Amino acid sequence: MKDITVSSNLKALQGVGPSQGLGTSKIGGESDGPSFADTLSQSLDKVNSMQKQADVAIQDFVAGDTRNIHETMIAVGKADLAFRLTMQVRNKIVEAYQEVMRTQV
Repeated sequence: MKDITVSSNLKALQGVGPSQGLGTSKIGGESDGPSFADTLSQSLDKVNSMQKQADVAIQDFVAGDTRNIHETMIAVGKADLAFRLTMQVRNKIVEAYQEVMRTQV
């Protein structure tokens, strides 16, 4: 279910054209490097894969396929930290968007 939400949100971001304010052209004409949407997409994919790895580690531990609780807890800790960081980045993006919307022209 998380995959559907993330991918649909990214598709919505990519569908916004230059006339709506989020064009793909860079400021100053620079075109080297990935776009913000691409970087965000890659980061979300990495967080999603960490979450999946943690789920697999938990399932393996519960099923008895592995007895190494340390690796399981490390995978869960990495996924938790990555998710928390993603939430903080999201909060900063929303805060910046709200600040721009409050700016008078």
